[in-house]
Amino acid sequence: MLRRLLAAGLFIAAGTLVEAVAETYDYIVVGSGPGGAPLAANLARAGYSVTLLEAGLDLGDNKNYSEIYNFIEAGNDEKSRWDFFVKHSEDEAREAKYEKTTWRTADGSFYVGLDPPEGSTRLGIYYPRAATLGGCAMHNGGICTLPNDADWDYIAEITDDDGWLASNMRKYFEKMEANEYLPPNTPGHGYDGYVNTTISDPSFMKQDSDFQKVASQLISHTGGDAGRDVNAADPDRDQATGVFGMASHADRNGKRAGTNTLLKKTLADPAKFNLTVQLETLVTRIIFNWEAGEPSATGVEVLRGSHQYEADPSYDAAKQGKSGRIFARKEVIIAGGSFNSPQILKLSGIGPAKELEKFHIPVVKDLGGVGENLGDNYEAGLQALASKPLNGSTGPFTVFLKTPTARKTRNIQAWCGSFSFEGFWPGFPAEYGPSQYECAIVHINPRSQAGYVRLRSNDPRQMPEINLNFFAEGGDEDLTELLDAVKTFRTALKSVDAPITPFNERHPCPGVNQSCTDEAQKEFIKLQSYSHHATSSCAIGPADDPMAVLDSKFRVHGVKNLRVVDASAFPKVPGAFPVCPTFMLAEKASADILAALAKAE
Repeated sequence: MLRRLLAAGLFIAAGTLVEAVAETYDYIVVGSGPGGAPLAANLARAGYSVTLLEAGLDLGDNKNYSEIYNFIEAGNDEKSRWDFFVKHSEDEAREAKYEKTTWRTADGSFYVGLDPPEGSTRLGIYYPRAATLGGCAMHNGGICTLPNDADWDYIAEITDDDGWLASNMRKYFEKMEANEYLPPNTPGHGYDGYVNTTISDPSFMKQDSDFQKVASQLISHTGGDAGRDVNAADPDRDQATGVFGMASHADRNGKRAGTNTLLKKTLADPAKFNLTVQLETLVTRIIFNWEAGEPSATGVEVLRGSHQYEADPSYDAAKQGKSGRIFARKEVIIAGGSFNSPQILKLSGIGPAKELEKFHIPVVKDLGGVGENLGDNYEAGLQALASKPLNGSTGPFTVFLKTPTARKTRNIQAWCGSFSFEGFWPGFPAEYGPSQYECAIVHINPRSQAGYVRLRSNDPRQMPEINLNFFAEGGDEDLTELLDAVKTFRTALKSVDAPITPFNERHPCPGVNQSCTDEAQKEFIKLQSYSHHATSSCAIGPADDPMAVLDSKFRVHGVKNLRVVDASAFPKVPGAFPVCPTFMLAEKASADILAALAKAE
């Protein structure tokens, strides 16, 4: 009976399985985000039995998650939150200056700031992740921008795999996209995929409103228009600057599209694909056997139950879930994200030998790059208050810049509008009233990827130690580029006519008449930058690179039947927003796996 239920693709809640029956599938996929969800669906649709393991619940029908404009509510919702806390450097004096530092007070609540109540414990810099069916694609802002072509071409170059060339990767975007803002058959776009894409309505530019006046000055200083296609198949796209429409992975009604919706559609398909989704199932370790002296992944160990991971706000160390094992005939595929994928590998004996031995974990494969090379986009912003409440209506729009010291391609993507976004902390964001205006800045291709994810213990329920090591390499160059972007936006805002102006800047140089030095502004940006696009902790690279974890087909070096397919696989941070590149990565992994199966048959 159990096997028939599994074959029917039903959701399995924690604690309902009969332990005496060994679960076996062709593929185990761990994690349901933009890496794992498409891959699991594609393999099931190709005729293979697949189980998808997710530590959280399905919240796809909850409006906090299903409606893209509720992303603030989703990011603060305890039903899905995993509260990670990170560091930005090894310098404790520098860390102590981060204005949104989070503390645990003596009564168990959070305090955010630099003057905590007596008896508080410093937690660090808040970095929420989403434990729910669909992963972080269910709580993000939904911005869908393709990276520079050079980001794809770089992977092809270091691996000698032309499948990674941008000219080839475009087809995966076309496969996944269901475009709703361009005429049918526009080259380079897809219309039948599972990721609906829309842009903010550009018609506000025809209105006589304060927002139109501000946007007009931004266009005057940078070029473009609010309806321009940000993902155009244009050979000069990566040099194009100015205003664009902001594309989101949502339909025209504001409904999120991608991970959760694809899985639900696959499960409900009359073809009855052999996909099983298991919720509240925390993977604790990969199971191996040894063939000809080489480890081969055969399954995973799990804990079944709610709130099993320490990052969960409702975690209780005394309430451990029920242990279980699940086996794979073909492969185990890890898609837990840039924090949890390296943690799972290390707990399973794959990682830097010295670190594993420190925690008495038997070494299966000594791979020094597991958990290293962690990168992220630097995020900052120019925030100011107009001299009057701003009227009109508009969604945010995107601005690309190529600052004077940029390398080969544009290096800044920003989004501007009447909002406040200054990073993450419990209860974020702060609101400053109807006169607030911000251009939030994302730095493309940061020079430093010196961060790490390291174990604190061999307990799979405990969060790892995470340090992003911001600006550790090329810091002054990156800070110069961020400051140059700020200056561009500041000049545009100052050009807006009264009575909207003068703007009273909140940061990085407070006041109406800026007199801050460049050094002071760069210091503010360095201390207060934030991020939420972690990548590269299980990086793709050639076998002779001691820091490479995966080959060009996502296979873990030196381990059979084990892959990692999520944002941790990127050797460098892809563009400004990694969610749609990760969907593309999942499509490539699907194609690679199915092609190998077809060849073997």
